[in-house]
Parts: sequence; structure tokens; C-alpha cells
Amino acid sequence: MKTCLDTSVQTPALKQAVVCPENPEISVVLPLMFRRIAMFKNHTVSGTQSRISHTSLRPRTPLAALVLALAASGAWAFNSGSTGVDGALAPVVNTEIQLPPSGVLNYTTINIPSGVTVRFKRNALNTPVYLLASGNVTIAGTIDINGKTAPNTGTAGDGVVADDGVPGEGGPGGYDGGRGGRDDLAQVPAVIRGGSGLGPGGGLGGIEGGDGCGSDNRQYRYIGISAGYATNSAEGTATNGSQIWCGVSLVLGKPYGSAILQPLIGGSGGGGGRGGANFPGSGGGGGGGALLIASSGTVNLTGTIGASGGYGGAVAGTNSGGSGGGGSGGAVRIVATSVTGNGSIFAQYACPQGVTGSINTVMNCNYFRSSVGRIRIEAEALTYSGATTPAYTTDVPGPVFLASLPSLRIATIAGVAVPPSPTGNADVTLPADVVNPVTVTFETVNVPTGNTILFKLIPAYGTPTEVLSAAIAGTAAAGTASITVALPQGPSTLQATTTYTVVVAMGEALSVFAQNERVEKVQLIATLGGPGQAKLITISGKEYTVPMSVLQQVGFAG
Repeated sequence: MKTCLDTSVQTPALKQAVVCPENPEISVVLPLMFRRIAMFKNHTVSGTQSRISHTSLRPRTPLAALVLALAASGAWAFNSGSTGVDGALAPVVNTEIQLPPSGVLNYTTINIPSGVTVRFKRNALNTPVYLLASGNVTIAGTIDINGKTAPNTGTAGDGVVADDGVPGEGGPGGYDGGRGGRDDLAQVPAVIRGGSGLGPGGGLGGIEGGDGCGSDNRQYRYIGISAGYATNSAEGTATNGSQIWCGVSLVLGKPYGSAILQPLIGGSGGGGGRGGANFPGSGGGGGGGALLIASSGTVNLTGTIGASGGYGGAVAGTNSGGSGGGGSGGAVRIVATSVTGNGSIFAQYACPQGVTGSINTVMNCNYFRSSVGRIRIEAEALTYSGATTPAYTTDVPGPVFLASLPSLRIATIAGVAVPPSPTGNADVTLPADVVNPVTVTFETVNVPTGNTILFKLIPAYGTPTEVLSAAIAGTAAAGTASITVALPQGPSTLQATTTYTVVVAMGEALSVFAQNERVEKVQLIATLGGPGQAKLITISGKEYTVPMSVLQQVGFAG
């Protein structure tokens, strides 16, 4: 079997296995602590949980991290929960730290001096970065969890043909961009279409036609769509997530996640550009990473924290392809007894067509840009006066980690069990004679029976497919459902969601999370071994996304 390995990433840090034309791959990913499962044509399926990475998708809150912050004790009002086992972090030169499997680093104190940059190497599950400190945290230098910009393609590139079309890698806890479409003289749609970016707000890939249809600050059909996060892409200006350009409905990257950053999720990847006759399209930019800093003492920020999205690669040359879309900004949450300083925090949007300055700089995009990420500061005493992009939200300290509630997971594919913790290395092997369509089964916990599951298959190249399941059977405590679907060649991502109605009394209780309007329905977004999110739908049709774990406050159990 011949495979081509790509270094781009999707959820919390996985390598995506990109299959050569003669060895297509199918990969699976779930939103919200997603795990991505890669399936190969020779029918090896490997799973990985990503920051949503190359062959895997979805950052997941590790079991070890599912603990509640304890009540204050000793000198500090807030307790970060750090064990201090990793000692003091005090680098004197630029440093890259390998994240442990849980993503949690337990320090006594953190001191990053001016002129020093700290980066993090994604773990196999591509979890967010969790920095816990029992003492003070001082950041005079830089913490960099930005998404990566995709390589430039064609004559705009560096002459290394092998990286043409490769997507930008997401920062730790963020998602990879989509691959650029392949070059093809005949411009066959199945060959030249760009891949969709990974993550809940991933942008769609560029498609054939419409080259002369765009205008300044608009979208050509062959450009990859930028990713959503805090808003949809294109500055949230589109109605219902779409615009009509080039005679077709342009579906934008969708918003997702919660302003309180529980659970902590990074930015999504931009879609890859359409391939040209002579050169491939460029890959989409990676989503910004996800970072939690929790200190029992003071966080003093006079330096910079960067969690911005990566740009789509630039393209140039005769009959070149389209540019990939930008990855969305990531997530930064700071929780401490006090937060001071005048430093900067960026979870900036990104553009297609390459970056010409700092990734954290506000730029005017020639095409629809991605969404910004989210920034939140929680402190007993807050005197921080620095600039953030976007503006941060604030509150008193909440729990560092929350436990999960209802869950929805993909259980089997073509009769083969999906491992609870995929590793990305031949976790599942399918027989070579497997025939489409295949059956995909789901398992639910604390979800009422009788509801349905919406399954979405997102191929690496081309248009996504949606399938609605029959009613969930079994019990609310342990339900099952299934669908049949034809698995396309090439990498794909699988997502699943379910929506159900809640009783009036619970709807009233949930109103505290929906601007005091009674909630009529709850939509649960699938998880694979980790906590998920819930979309609250009110009686007037308004929608609010919150972490399922937060709903414990009103006794919600599905």
C-alpha cells in the first residue's frame, strides 16, 4: 500500500494521511471533541482525535482534565487545580513544548520573558493547551498557538511541488484547512474540487466555473470558503449562512461554540481552492488553537498571546488554481485570582490568497474572510488594560473543567467497531471487498428515544452528503440508530447531530441560557469520547449554543 503523508492538521493534533490516487482514504470526524477516523481504500481505518488534525478531527477534553475547580484555600481566592508536578516554566530561549496526552501541564509558576516565544507541539489527540499554575503567571514574551498559513502554490510557491495544495495545520486544539484541488487539464470536477476545511465551522472547497463572477470583497466560486467560529465567515453579513454569487448559493463557514469557552474548542480550517489546468489550488488555512491559562495567583500579561487563523495559500501562474480560504481565529480563556497588564491577545480572522504581514494584523481581505475566534478573561480582580481582537468577555472565575452530560457517538462503520480512543494507526481494518452502501451505527446516552440523527459526510474533495436516520431506539439511557451511506474515495469527515424537545418545566429552567426565553428544543452535537455542545432553540426560533456540561446547573439530563 502506498500512502502520502501530509503534515497539515485538523482537530487537536493529528497527522492526516493523504492517500495517493491509487490508494484513496476515507476519514471520519465528529464535532465537539471530535475524533477523526481515517479509512483507507485497502480498507484500513485509522482513528485520531484532532485538534482536528490530518486524519483526525476534534479536540476532546481528556478524562484526566474533567475535574472541577476546588473551593479556594490558603492564600489564593481561586484554585487552578494545578498539582505543580511539572515544576516552574521559565524558558530563556524560544521553546516548543510537547503536549502530554491530556494536554494538561501542571506548573508551579510560569515566567515567559520578553523576546522569548513559546509554542506547543500537538499531541496525538490534538487537545487544547491547558496551562495550570499554582502560583503567578508572567507573560512578557509570546505564546504562539496560531493556525498555520497554507503553502503558496504555482509560481507563487517556493519551487517545492510536493507542498502545492497542502493545507495549513491548525494550532493545538484547532482544525486543519482543506486540501487544494488537484490540477487537471480537462478540469474534471471530481479532480479539481477543493477539500472542505475541518472543524464545526470549516469552509467548503472551491468548485468549477464562475471565474469571472466575483468582485472586490466578494467570493469567486473557485476560491475556498473561509471558516466560521464566533460568527459565520464574511463578517457574519450573510443571511442564513449563505449568499448568492456566481449563480449558486455560497454556503459560508458556520458559527459554533460558546462565548464562555466551555468546552474549549479551537478555530476551524478554511476550504481548499479549486485546482487549475496547470497548477493545483492552494490549501485552506488552519484554525487558531485553543488555550486555557488558569492561575491560583495573578496573570500579568505585558507580551502577546496569538491564536489567530492561518491564511489560505497564495496562487499565481498561467492556468493556476484558486486560493484556499482562511482559517478562523481560535480560543483563549484566562482564569485567575487577578489579571493585570497591558499586553495583547489575538484570535484574528484570516483571508484567502496568502498573508503579507503578521498573522495577527487586521487586514482587508480581497475575498470573504474567516470569522474571529473568542477570548474570555475570568478574574476576582481585573485591571488588565491591553488590546484584544476580538473584544474579550469577562466574568468571575468559573470551574476550570466541567464534566460531560448526554452524548452521541459513531459506534460502527460497515460492521467494524470504532475504538473509544482511536490512535490513527490502523485502528480498524475493513475487508478489501467491502461494498457500498455501508451501515453506520450510532449510540446515544441521555437522549430521548424517537428522535432522529442527522449524519453528514464531508469528503476531502467535493460536496458533502447528509442522511437522516430513523428514530432512535432503545432507552433514553442507552439508545441506538443507524444510516446507510456510500463512502466516497479520498479522505472524508463524518459528523452527527440530534435534536429533541424538552418539557415545559425544563424549558423554563434552560431559559437562563437563552436570554430568558423558554427553550422548546435542544440539539445535541455529537461527541466521540468527550464532552459536547447543545444548541438551545427557543419558542421564537432563536438559537443559542452552550456546552452540555453547563446545563447541569439546572438539573438537565436529556
